[in-house]
Order: sequence, then structure tokens, then C-alpha cells
Amino acid sequence: MSTLLFLHGVGGGRAAWDRQVPYFSALGHRPHAWDQPGYGGSVLVEPYDLEQVSGVLRRLIESLGGEPAVLVGHSMGGMIAQEAYARFPRLVKALVLGFTSPSFGGGSREFVEKFIAARIAPLDAGEGMAQIAARLMPTMRGAKSLPEGLAQAERIMSGIPPATYRKAVQLLTTFDRREQLPGIGVPTLLIAGSDDRTAPAPVLERMAQKIPGAEYVLLQGCGHLGPLDQPGEFNQALRGFLERRKL
Repeated sequence: MSTLLFLHGVGGGRAAWDRQVPYFSALGHRPHAWDQPGYGGSVLVEPYDLEQVSGVLRRLIESLGGEPAVLVGHSMGGMIAQEAYARFPRLVKALVLGFTSPSFGGGSREFVEKFIAARIAPLDAGEGMAQIAARLMPTMRGAKSLPEGLAQAERIMSGIPPATYRKAVQLLTTFDRREQLPGIGVPTLLIAGSDDRTAPAPVLERMAQKIPGAEYVLLQGCGHLGPLDQPGEFNQALRGFLERRKL
């Protein structure tokens, strides 16, 4: 059995994994859901960049015993997982990359600028995180999303400090590990949602094709919220991978 570290997305927090942690604990694994720096009770780091954030993750793994961990990342968390593997591969036992990509916006400056404007402009206009969450989260659901999952996603995002959200949005736009994919040497699972418009399924499928021996699972009717959208299906996909790879 393995240490499983669950890494949330930009609008999430450790509570986004409430349907995963007890499930995998009951199976005998050692699951831990983190709050990325600035989220929940976790302190901010400065500068808020990939080196500093992944460094916090490295110290967390070491504090849990130092044995290699299975990194399970959703959206931004999938990017942090890839960054962690690039920086300290000896501490990574396997990768589960869900609803994510190997680079932000494919390196397009225009996409980056539009994304930042869309996410940050409402804060500049005086809106609170609850207002942003209520407008944004429904656009990320899929045809078969659980209503309670969407409600939980809105609650979680509403509690993110605005300063943290600003920093995390900027952090996302600096990520690019496309050239790393062929060199990933640990068991890897890619999970996509057929209705995900933020990290479209073809992006995840192409990632899987570039990572040696990677597995790919498509959840039908699932949107970008993934583990909250379809927790049962997500858990089965992850459990199957862990069992097949004897992790």
C-alpha cells in the first residue's frame, strides 16, 4: 500500500478530496490531501512560484516518512505533480494526472492574457470569491455531474483568500513541462472528462501517448471538476490503476 498525496486545483482545497481520502484509507492506503500554500491553513510562500510551491510539497513528502508517494493531481494539482517529478523524481512513486495539461494554454501568450483577465478582473471590480465561484463553477460541470459535488466546489472556492487566488492564477501561467513527458519513468495514469472544456480530453490522451507505458481513462459525462463531478467513477479508475500496478 502507498502514501497517496492528493493535490487540488486552483479553485479547490483539501476538502475537494473528501470523497477520496476515506475511501482509500479504508483500502489500506495512506492518503493525505494538502492545502497548497495560501489555501486553507497553509501559509503563503514568497515568491509564489513553481520552485517554492513544489518545494513545500517535497518537504511534506519527507515529513510523512520520506518514502516515494503517489501524487494524485487535479487540474493545477496535476501541474504541480509534474513539476514535483521533474524536480525530485526519487520521491515520486507514481503519477495520477487528472483534468490537467502538460503546459498552460499550450504556450499561447494570447490565451494566458485572456485567462488572467477573465479570472482576476472580477476581483479588481470588487467581486468576492463567492460571487466568482457561483458564476464559474457551473460552467465546469458535465452532463453526469453530481449536484452536491458542484455545490461543494462552490463552497470550497468561496473560501479561498483573494490574494492566494491571484497568486495561483499567475502561477498556472508559468507552467510548461511538455518536453518532460517522454522522460517520465514511473507508472502514470491520465484521467479525463468527456465534457471537460478547461482541460479537454484530447489533451490528456495526447499526454498519455507521450508518456512511456501510461494509462488513459475517459469518464463519460464528466466535466472539469473530476473527483467532485463523479467521485465514484474517479475512485474506481484510481483504485484499478493502483491494483494493476501493485502500488
